[in-house]
Amino acid sequence: MSLKAVHHVGLVVRDLDRSIYFYHDLLGLPFANEPTPWFGGPELAKGVNVPDATLRQVSMWVGEHSTMELIEYGNRPPESTAPVPNNFMGAAHVCFKVDDIVAKKAELETKGVKFYSDVNVVDEGPLAGWRWVYFTDPDDLVLELVEIAYYLKEEREAASAAYLESRPSLESIEARLT
Repeated sequence: MSLKAVHHVGLVVRDLDRSIYFYHDLLGLPFANEPTPWFGGPELAKGVNVPDATLRQVSMWVGEHSTMELIEYGNRPPESTAPVPNNFMGAAHVCFKVDDIVAKKAELETKGVKFYSDVNVVDEGPLAGWRWVYFTDPDDLVLELVEIAYYLKEEREAASAAYLESRPSLESIEARLT
């Protein structure tokens, strides 16, 4: 049995209502479900591995088949006010695929969104065809826009097969990590 798709991506935010303004009103993501009331209990605490967890959430559609879940914890530690830096273990980002990255970036800039850089263009190597740029939400969580101008399928498949034939053994990888 294979994995079929990414159903949703979840982000923990400081204030759900503020994040709804950004993701729904500014980015234009429609609701998949309305914001929940606060809920908790032993089953939730065990399920999310957070003692005494209380939370509320909302899900929004990204395209036709994926959603983005925003979660506000009622018992988020007070020192947890900054996101994980991009190069730290556990850091993550959400990438939105667009048809015209230059136009979408310009549109979002008129709405006050600040980007890290100009659009990056990649025309060589494994990511050939990518046009990408990073930005952040109100909690400084990292987001990305990407336009795939072209995809070199046969080249990518051959390079992936070559990697699998020459990759290091799992044992040698585990040895270097200890």
